[in-house]
Amino acid sequence: MKLIYEKSSPGRPGVPTSSIKLSSTKEISSEFLRSTPAELPEVSEAEVVRHFTALSRLNFSIDTHFYPLGSCTMKYNPKACEAAANIPELTGVHPLWPQLHGGGLLTQGSLGLLYNMEHLLSEITGLDEFTLQPMAGAHGELTGVMMMAAYHKDRGNDKDHIIIPDSAHGTNPASAQLAGYKVVTIPSDDKGMMDFDLFKAALNDKTAGVMLTCPNTLGVFNTRIKEICDAVHEVDGLMYYDGANFNAIMGRYKPGDMGFDVCHLNLHKSFSTPHGGGGPASGPVGVVDKLRPYLPISRITKTEDGIYSLNYDAPKSIGYISPFYGNFGIVARAYIYLLMLGREGMLGTSNRAVLNANYLQEKLRPLFGVEDRGRCMHEFVFSGSFLTQYGVHTIDLAKGMIDRDIHPPTVYFPLSVPEAIMIEPTESEDRDVLDNFVSVMEELVELAKTDPDKLHEAPITTPVGRLDEVKAARDMRLSYT
Repeated sequence: MKLIYEKSSPGRPGVPTSSIKLSSTKEISSEFLRSTPAELPEVSEAEVVRHFTALSRLNFSIDTHFYPLGSCTMKYNPKACEAAANIPELTGVHPLWPQLHGGGLLTQGSLGLLYNMEHLLSEITGLDEFTLQPMAGAHGELTGVMMMAAYHKDRGNDKDHIIIPDSAHGTNPASAQLAGYKVVTIPSDDKGMMDFDLFKAALNDKTAGVMLTCPNTLGVFNTRIKEICDAVHEVDGLMYYDGANFNAIMGRYKPGDMGFDVCHLNLHKSFSTPHGGGGPASGPVGVVDKLRPYLPISRITKTEDGIYSLNYDAPKSIGYISPFYGNFGIVARAYIYLLMLGREGMLGTSNRAVLNANYLQEKLRPLFGVEDRGRCMHEFVFSGSFLTQYGVHTIDLAKGMIDRDIHPPTVYFPLSVPEAIMIEPTESEDRDVLDNFVSVMEELVELAKTDPDKLHEAPITTPVGRLDEVKAARDMRLSYT
């Protein structure tokens, strides 16, 4: 094979217009050639369009269905953000273009966007500096814990464990262990918060820090958060804020003001960027001043003349954590979203998220027989254990929702709640959608009591019925084509 460089049609001034074509210097061997023409269907354009449109309708998406997916918000992605983030001046910039000389003028706008976004997130969270490089929430967690480890190593601290509540996201203990720490798990109390007495008993001079989600996955805001932060700082530990549920408090509370030292945010949860299917995602990390030296390289700097550049001079940095500057397109969408909202808009969004969750919780409380549950934040968790007397489990409710055009919420998480069902309506939905969800839940619970086999058979409206997940895990059939 050889490369042929050809000039394409002229583009915008200053934008490279060269294209690369591949040309073979050898003919294809006859053993790889067909002896007869391929038998391809003869269909009209209309039939092709209808076929792929019908396939697209088989997918659940926020544009077509209600998505009460607790612990992983699938909120609406404003089309204005999509349009603005797709302008050629943003999408046509290559990360390897120079920042200053030659093509530098073309990258200044993108670097300025990243610089401004870092400062916006610092203002929103009350932390001193952010990095936008982590390419997912879990990646942000690992970046944050690595900076915590670098801080302790730099100070000569001999610390070997991190405290994490049992309601934490599973990536928390994974990130802590990847960074070299042991994990000490603290059970929740009857109010859904990390048991304070057990936490105090576990805290000692070997504690490197505590990882908390506040509000947590049960939708509970820890009212003793300041006491926890103060206690950890007394042993020179660090407080890590898992910002996966930040949409519940944005504009209202700042993690930095509570006493947290490190914080990662999931832009897809709080700032309405696309998410699903494993990406794309973005997990920026913010730190207090004493952790600045350990931020990953490179850092975006701005001169007095307003010129942006990348600075690699950081001898205490944890180094590179992504090949370029994160998922730039996702950061751009979130930046535009924040500019559209402003502080009052963020506060209104948070209020709506909490209001919607509490509205659903109160509507569904009688259905699940829950009487001693207080107010929640952005999401709540009920147990479907009462259905087992009818031979029905939470997974059956979830499958039944699919037949009623509702994406199932998170089930069986957190593990501390038997037959858990976690519901998060998000701020995007109106009252009619929420009331319809309540009606569907009432219908499914009644069906569980009167005709449970119908739920065992669900879903019946999808191209593929219910899969045997246990068999799939134990009897995997792998093929390579």
